[in-house]
Order: sequence, then C-alpha cells, then structure tokens
Amino acid sequence: MNAIRLVAVFAENKPGQTARVTRILADARVNIRWTTIANSGSFGVLKFLVDNCDLACQRLREKGLMVSTLRALAVEVPDIPGTLNAVAESLAAEQINLDNTSGFVANNKAILIIETHDLERAKAVLEQKGWRVLSEPELLNI
Repeated sequence: MNAIRLVAVFAENKPGQTARVTRILADARVNIRWTTIANSGSFGVLKFLVDNCDLACQRLREKGLMVSTLRALAVEVPDIPGTLNAVAESLAAEQINLDNTSGFVANNKAILIIETHDLERAKAVLEQKGWRVLSEPELLNI
C-alpha cells in the first residue's frame, strides 16, 4: 500500500497556536512539506506532511499536544482543468467518499492528497484509471 502519513494536531483555535506548533517542529528540525489547517469553532486540526513523521509526533506530544497520524493517498494527476472532477467522479462511482482532499502543484505535476476511509479500494480505482499513487518517499522528494 502506498499510503502516506500525515501528522494531525488537535489544538485550541486561538492566536499563536499555529506558531506554537510550527516552532516545535522547527526546533526539532522537522521540515514541513505540506499543510492544511481547518477549524470548527473553538478547536481546529492542523495537518502536516513532514520529512520525519515519528520525530514530529514525539516532539509535539512532549509539549503536551494532542497528536495522531492519518493515512492518506498522494495521487499524481495532470495539471489540467477537470482533473479533480474526474478523480471525484471515479471514486463516487465506486461509492468511495472523499473525507478530506487538498492539492498542490510542483514541478508541473498536480498532487492530490486524499483522505478516505477506504484507502485500499480508492488506490485500486485511481490506479485503474491510470493515475499514479505516490509512496511517501516519492512525495517527499518532489
């Protein structure tokens, strides 16, 4: 399975929390390669793709933060209009729900980070459609 690991930090939604978390990672010399932050009122979740997931989790926990790891898929797709729609429709046709999805473009490649409860089936569907599911080392080397 080519799942990647994301670090998820549950934190109070107040000024300075992102700075606190990112300072801990910087002090540990953990490189953040991708991030997303979402809030739901008084709390939020900061998610990171980092170059050293185990060290990041260890240092964040040592500072009293609630941390978990999430498995996700990193999918390389063409950087053209309609690609996200094609991915979403392909998964929907197989009754696979997208829990969270984000993306970025690097080196003329579009990369989708897909969180779903059915990673194995999602990976099979995506690969059947011809999209490349990246391993964590491949993604970190982009």
